Order: sequence, then structure tokens, then C-alpha cells
Amino acid sequence: MKKSPFLWIVTLCAMCFTTMATSQPAGYPSKPITLIVGFTPGGISDVLSRALAARLTVQMGQNVIVENKTGAGTTIASAFVASAAPDGYTLYFQDMTTHAISAATYKKLKYDSWSDFTMISLVASTPLMLVSSLNSGAKDVKGLVALAKAKPDEVVYASSGNGAITHLVGESFKQLTGTKSLHAPYKGSSPATQAIIAGEVMYTFSTMPPAVSQTKGGRIYGLAVTSGKRVSAAPDVPTLKEAGVPLEVLLYSGLMGPKGISPAIVERLGIEVKKALASPEMKLTLANAGAEDLHSTPAEFAALMKVEAEKMAKAVQLAGVVLD
Repeated sequence: MKKSPFLWIVTLCAMCFTTMATSQPAGYPSKPITLIVGFTPGGISDVLSRALAARLTVQMGQNVIVENKTGAGTTIASAFVASAAPDGYTLYFQDMTTHAISAATYKKLKYDSWSDFTMISLVASTPLMLVSSLNSGAKDVKGLVALAKAKPDEVVYASSGNGAITHLVGESFKQLTGTKSLHAPYKGSSPATQAIIAGEVMYTFSTMPPAVSQTKGGRIYGLAVTSGKRVSAAPDVPTLKEAGVPLEVLLYSGLMGPKGISPAIVERLGIEVKKALASPEMKLTLANAGAEDLHSTPAEFAALMKVEAEKMAKAVQLAGVVLD
């Protein structure tokens, strides 16, 4: 029997509504979401992740809870997320730069840095700040280099952990300036900065939140930032290039999850991240942290990750950083 035009229209509409329904993450989220961070509280990843979690909680109607899983250059956190269920309830706020470094520095990992994760969206980019202790007497890069050359066995620099970006940048700085400072790894950028305040070590490449607050408080010296231009959060602090050191490094923060998260949930989360970054609260947090918002598609995230991985692999080889 020949169907009427009206029946065809009804059938077509029904198909459209069915397609729309199946493309949406029905009921997501229906329970709290855990957002894993591989660093200690106080650093850039922790500060930005908590601000993002607060906005997503408001926007999505479910609590987004930040959980810090520290150690081994974020590889503990990465392994935890890689083994989680791909249901969208375990997410990863990752310093993409460190994620790329780990792939090059660790001989054996319990996960594949690329294939075991779902890229969702980039969130922000931010530089590091080179800071020194007050008792070092080094108020600028030139003074720090002179001190390190005069006392190579006494000058110690701190990092946020073996294999972290602060470790790699510290080694690159030594090579570019011809200095031989000793390395002291700490469990995060905030503890490393506290070590500078206490005079335990001479300098470190700190993430921006602890560096900005402590330099403004007069507890440490802010010598240079690793971005290509000065940042509004610390306008009086020059770039490393201005100080004569040809080194530029940006940290890229991004939202990931375990592999296999449905495209519908990935799309929903991407939309929510973009909305959160446009909020006044996130804009203020980013500005205070010397960061710039960097929302992206999963494909753009993956493309930048590939570029960073190649760049970091060369830097790791140059610096001679190899971990078990």
C-alpha cells in the first residue's frame, strides 16, 4: 500500500527526534563527578581546576569534586584516570606539558600517554616565574647567574618533582646560562616556593599563583617569566628573553578522561568548559594567575599535544632527564 505524504513526514520527524535523543548524554550527570589533579594544592593546576570545578558544579547541577593524587611527575594520577570507567564521572585536569614530558622521561608507564585517554578540551595556558630567595641576594637573572657561577656547589634550585616541567626548565636554564646548580625535587610547585621563602634553596621556576602572591608579599624575588611577553598579573617582572636567556615555556592545562568516553558526553563537557571560561569568576581567576583561556575541540587538543610531545621529547634529551 502506498504511504501518504503525511505519513512520510511523521515517520521522518520521529526518526529525527530519535537521532536527537540518542545523541544526547541522557541523564548526565546524575551523580557527582571527580576531577583528578596530579599536583599538590596551591599550584596552577590546583587553582584552575578548583575554579573550573566550582563553575561546572553550578552549570551542570552536580558536584564536581577535586581530588589531588600527587607523586611521580603526575604519573600516579594519570594511571588512576587511565584505569577508570569511561562514563564521564572520573575526569582529569592535566598539565598537558607534564603529560607530554612523562611520555619521554619515564622508561615504563602503566598506561599509554596518548591512546589511554580521551581529550575533551584545553583550558588555559600560563608561564612559569623564575623566583629566588631573599637571602640569595639575586634580585635579577644576571645576579642569579653570577651567583651560580661563583658558587656552583652551593646554589641549589627546587622543582615540583622529578620529571616535572619545573625540573626540565631548570635543567634547560642551567645549560643556556652555563651554570651547574644542584637539583632538589619537591612534591609540587607550592612546597618548592615555600622552600625558597625558608631559604632552603636559592631559586625555582614556580607556577604563577604561589609566585605572584609571594613576590607581591615581598617574601621572594620575582626575576623573570617564561612567556614571550610580560603578564598582567606581574607586569614589572621581565621575560627570560628580556633578561638575555632565550627560553620560552608555556604550560597548557586541559581536561581529559579515560579512553572510551562517549562522544555525546565529550561534546557536553566541551560546551560546559567553554561556558565556564566565559564566566566572570573564571576570567578573574585566570587573570590573577597570569593565565589565558584556551578552550578547544578534542581534535585541536590532540594536535597541540602532539606538537608539545615532540618539543618536550627534544628538551628531555637535551637536558638528559631520564626516570624509571
